[in-house]
Amino acid sequence: MNDILAIDDLRVKYPDGTEALRDVSLRVAPGRKVGLIGPNGAGKTSLLLAIMRGVDYAGRIAVDGVELTRRTVGASRGRCGMTFQDADDQLFMPTLLEDVAFGPLNQGLAPADAEARSRAAIAAVGLAGLEGRSAHHLSGGQKRLASLATIFSMQARLLLLDEPGANLDFRSRRRLIEILAGRPEAMVLATHDLEMIRRLCSHVVLLDGGRVAGDGTVAEVLDDLALLAAHALA
Repeated sequence: MNDILAIDDLRVKYPDGTEALRDVSLRVAPGRKVGLIGPNGAGKTSLLLAIMRGVDYAGRIAVDGVELTRRTVGASRGRCGMTFQDADDQLFMPTLLEDVAFGPLNQGLAPADAEARSRAAIAAVGLAGLEGRSAHHLSGGQKRLASLATIFSMQARLLLLDEPGANLDFRSRRRLIEILAGRPEAMVLATHDLEMIRRLCSHVVLLDGGRVAGDGTVAEVLDDLALLAAHALA
């Protein structure tokens, strides 16, 4: 079975000279949930943005068998969806339903089909009944779930989640974990929440200084207290 995500020798260098990623390689199988951990500035967000071609990079990235190039960026993006650390960056339409339908409409779905898919995605995150509400009138936890609905509605095979549990209270975080645990899509979760990683993921990649410092099963990485301490995670 082909990997849903294949990354080889990825390098990201920003215009100011900052080298965010160096020689990073990663594989994600269909349906697999991979945790991406590391201290602040490790390169986690840069990695997710590179997969979406949101930053320039060198190396190879393939999503669902489509090698990412300027020519194929549309096809590649159609196979994955990303949530940002700040849900407000993802919600910009007048109503929740319009926010969630934005992606399917841009994929070329007819309005009626996009609405049906969007209502299903909204229901899947527990926000049914709020379709007409503005994002400004949603709680922090509801905004986080709404941002998930925007990528669920696109029926992507790979979900890229940047700090999905940030600033959530206990109940909202538990609900989020329950929703993600039940999803069939492959996921890369970039987070400082090691307990969330334990609950959801089978594999962990540790980044520090833009390089892979650890790569293994959840037990191999998260139970290695010396490794975690060496990278400011314990």
